[in-house]
Amino acid sequence: MAIPERFSNLPDYAFPRLRTLLSGIEPGLKAGEAPMVMTIGEPRHAMPDFVARVMADNIGQFAKYPPNEGTAGLLDAIGDWLGLRYGIEVGRDRIMALNGTREGLFNAALALCPEHKNGRRPAVLLPNPFYQVYAVAAAAVQAEPVFVPATPATGNLPDYAALPPELLERVAIAYLCSPANPQGAIAGRDDLETLLTLAERHDFLVFADECYSEIYRDAPPPGALAVATGMGLADRVVMFNSLSKRSNLPGLRSGFAAGSTSNIAQLRRLRSYAGAPLPLPAQAVSEAAWRDEAHVTASRALYREKYDIADRVLGQVSGYRPVEGGFFLWLPVADGEEAAMRLWSRAGIQVLPGAYLSRDVGGQNPGRGFIRVALVATPRETEAALTRLREVLYDDD
Repeated sequence: MAIPERFSNLPDYAFPRLRTLLSGIEPGLKAGEAPMVMTIGEPRHAMPDFVARVMADNIGQFAKYPPNEGTAGLLDAIGDWLGLRYGIEVGRDRIMALNGTREGLFNAALALCPEHKNGRRPAVLLPNPFYQVYAVAAAAVQAEPVFVPATPATGNLPDYAALPPELLERVAIAYLCSPANPQGAIAGRDDLETLLTLAERHDFLVFADECYSEIYRDAPPPGALAVATGMGLADRVVMFNSLSKRSNLPGLRSGFAAGSTSNIAQLRRLRSYAGAPLPLPAQAVSEAAWRDEAHVTASRALYREKYDIADRVLGQVSGYRPVEGGFFLWLPVADGEEAAMRLWSRAGIQVLPGAYLSRDVGGQNPGRGFIRVALVATPRETEAALTRLREVLYDDD
């Protein structure tokens, strides 16, 4: 049976590609050393100390079907957090609990992308490089994916406003990640206002992926839904966030989508047919996590310490850009695959070639000259690994 054409041109996912690239290469380790994996964005800071207790207190709830959209307590906790964090009032009917943001970022396209836009095939805008679920969501709804460079020349954010008006008239959805994965750039209030004005003018939705919003260097990043609310354009935005990065709970698979009542109703309707709601014990833990900021503040302090380490160790590297938010370094190299192989063979350090997070457009891949490095280990481990990385990739040049 043939693979559907809409998925046939998708490249393999980044991590299987990396395994193939490094297959047969022995890690360059000294006696007593272990490999250092800096590829996947899996937080390794401590979970909140209340997780086990709340899970145990609610263990009997595994015997019940959970509500599709989330419990009232969880929805209220998320709404209260949105009020404290962004100063906006978002009721239960405008929020839906998710199995992590990836589920929402994919299913929102299924629920909200029309079959036609102004009588033509719809287009979906994606930053390039990008979180790979955006592209498969566009493929699933048979929209045209438009990969827009997000490079140092554009502040590592996509310049959607520079696209031709005839293309913008076909756009149904524009994805934006801020802080950006992988570059760590933050879309400021002016950036968001420009995008939202564009969305209103050309009648499209903005899917705001904000799962790194609580990891930042200086000021908290603005939120797309909050900016849209202030502009009277809340119906233009669906925002996504999760506990994976904020609360060091990637295995809980707990996130949420928030937006207008009508957009969230469509997501809930799709979920009622094709989704899997969070188990009640997981929802209880999630509710507790959204109501606690102490563990978030402590974790953020550790990331800021690692930002300082990266600045100190790599600050003199040509093209190095300090991280604004999130926990990835986006480091310039001659060729990402060659750099990844060299680091593995000479230092036992795994990093991700930037091309694996990008798409070739016109024979050019904006990620080819970069590697992504996850700052998820302890500060001490991070400093040792980055020092060795610098020695292997930059001091030899």
